[in-house]
Amino acid sequence: MTKDNNQSAQMMEEPYMSQEKITETLEKNYMPYAMSVIVSRAIPEIDGFKPAHRKLLYTMYKMGLLNGRRTKSANVVGQTMKLNPHGDQAIYDTMVRMTRGNGALLYPYVDSKGNFGKQFSRDMQCAAPRYTEVALEPFCREIFSGIEKDTVDMVDNYDGTLQEPWLLPVTFPSILVNANQGIAVGMASNICSFNLGEVCRATVAFIKDGTADLLKWMPAPDFSGGAFLIYDEDQMRQIFDKGRGSFKLRARYNYDKKNHLIEVTEIPYTTTIEQIIDDIAKLVKNGKIKEISDVRDETDLKGLKITIDLKRQADPEQLMQKLYAQTNLESSFACNFNVLVNGTPRVLGVRGLIAEWLVFRRQCVRREINFDLANKQNRLHLLNGLASILLDIDKAIRIIRETDTDADVIPNLCAGFNIDEVQAEYVAEIKLRNLNREYILKRTADIKKLKQEIRELKKKLKDPSLIDADIIEKLEYVAETYGEPRRTELIQAEKVEVLTEEDMIEDFNLKVFLTEEGYFKKLALTSLRSAGELKTKDGDQIVQELEGTNRMEIIFLTDQQNAYKAFLHEFEDQKPSDLGAYLPVELEMEEDEQVLYMLLPGDDYKGSLLFAFENGKVARVPLDSYQTKTRRRRLINAYSDRSPLRGVICLKPDEDGNTDDIEQDCFLVSDSKAVLLASDLLNEKTTRTTQGVQVLSGKKRGKISVFRPATDVRIEDIEYYRIRKIPSVGYYLKEKTLAFRQIGLGTD
Repeated sequence: MTKDNNQSAQMMEEPYMSQEKITETLEKNYMPYAMSVIVSRAIPEIDGFKPAHRKLLYTMYKMGLLNGRRTKSANVVGQTMKLNPHGDQAIYDTMVRMTRGNGALLYPYVDSKGNFGKQFSRDMQCAAPRYTEVALEPFCREIFSGIEKDTVDMVDNYDGTLQEPWLLPVTFPSILVNANQGIAVGMASNICSFNLGEVCRATVAFIKDGTADLLKWMPAPDFSGGAFLIYDEDQMRQIFDKGRGSFKLRARYNYDKKNHLIEVTEIPYTTTIEQIIDDIAKLVKNGKIKEISDVRDETDLKGLKITIDLKRQADPEQLMQKLYAQTNLESSFACNFNVLVNGTPRVLGVRGLIAEWLVFRRQCVRREINFDLANKQNRLHLLNGLASILLDIDKAIRIIRETDTDADVIPNLCAGFNIDEVQAEYVAEIKLRNLNREYILKRTADIKKLKQEIRELKKKLKDPSLIDADIIEKLEYVAETYGEPRRTELIQAEKVEVLTEEDMIEDFNLKVFLTEEGYFKKLALTSLRSAGELKTKDGDQIVQELEGTNRMEIIFLTDQQNAYKAFLHEFEDQKPSDLGAYLPVELEMEEDEQVLYMLLPGDDYKGSLLFAFENGKVARVPLDSYQTKTRRRRLINAYSDRSPLRGVICLKPDEDGNTDDIEQDCFLVSDSKAVLLASDLLNEKTTRTTQGVQVLSGKKRGKISVFRPATDVRIEDIEYYRIRKIPSVGYYLKEKTLAFRQIGLGTD
């Protein structure tokens, strides 16, 4: 066989697939990716920047864009690709967020000209990079300060052709000054922004006293979009100490009394105008907010504006409280101060971030001092060599002139004046016209000053307090030069009106109807005023109706001894022409279960329920026995199951809540006999399942067919049927009322 055939045969014998443990596969393939995302993409370093931001800003710095002139964004994007091996659109999106025009940062790094979209808008897109222009803000001088003096490590770019800084030598804790969000693999970071002046002053206080209460200088975050921050000191201390926690931001608005409209001018940093308008429109569509006639976006060059037109009777303050509770006009910011410190992810509080930044900044200052010290020492060394020839300039000229070869000039100068090669090289490079006493005296005059500066620099390196003094001086300069007034206003949490779930429920007078087949209709009294006949299903009829308000609780009693509890606001508002809600479905009742009776217990559950059973017994149960501490949907054993239920009457206090006149007369019919029963003849039983007491007696007492309040019965001379004690044989119905036996279950 040929060599190729042998190789083919060998490949056929080898398996195409190999087995390995899933943990090993993940470790080899997924873990490097996860670490790359965490360390090199999504989580910011202690200088406050992610790699993409740092590469972009450094590129602009090297392009000379710190001097105020602008260049096309496309030019910056193209140059950045030398450091950042990503697509141009990804790089441009990174730059957009750092511009003043976009408004995402409290202190933007990029001066911009053109349309860069808006942070508060989901749909407002930025222009293409060929149309927009950018430069670095003067503020960026503080993030590049000393970068040319070896203050930070420089590393190779992805192809080794350029060098870039590992970190930027920021002169203030920039990690706290601008908002920063990132989602890595298995972890995330969400850092809010703080006011620059407050951060600098808090850092100065921390340097002077590591136990200082930072809340005194920087009480809470500050956002580019302004708005209100609901301030809770305990929550804020948790964020400052642990780096985790949340707080609420609330929109700012103005009420235009003349035009009866609300203008929202500042919204929470975490939302957009489109989301807010969608939230409001959804509430109006679902009928949860009825005070609004229109909502629109009127944002223009002057700034953000959401206009809400109100209906005539709307209360703007009350409406805004509802909107705060149900829309993104009030939203939470969840803090997660996860940063990379020396390449390791750490969740730090504000105090911890300032402490780690201070360690980093001290290193930068120390490296800058070492750089200056080395330069001054080198300069002093050269000037000392220059000073040595001051004693005999002619000798120096003669040595150079009489030297035969160029290579011997430096060694001859070294030997003639007892100087080293570096000094000799410096002397040899001086122009012939400068080899005069005046020139040399001017240069060597700096020796004394240099020696003093070197002593001071060495002193700083030995005394950390002097380094801290430099840091403090720079922080005070930054706060004074670039600090701005706080944009986000603080309002104390205890002064904020908090709506409960009940407050958000619209309350209005209504009437509810129950039909024989179990349909339930809820109608506002305003819709009933002009309504005609209420529509019901063919063959169905209304058997009970009650008046109440939308926030009331309602109880439905069924033929399977169950009581279903609900709130009227849980049922949709209906029109007179609607059939209504089918209760077996709405209440998730058992199969073949039917609603017999409904009642409104009221907030205090005062009163009693009278149950009349077919066997002639009537039970009186206190209404509060149906009250529960939790919002239970169904109560079993709501009444006795010993005999079929034939009627229910609810005895309630009067409108003033008095229980003295809670008793009332009840009319009870059994075959051809009837009884007018005073409810005070019945004693309350503590249990819901009581069988009651016998009301009708005698061998032929019959079965109860009707049980109604006496006020609902139109019978002449009704007092004729009154009984004084129970049980009683009752009275025969008079001839003209015998038809009454056909009446079924009555209402209250």
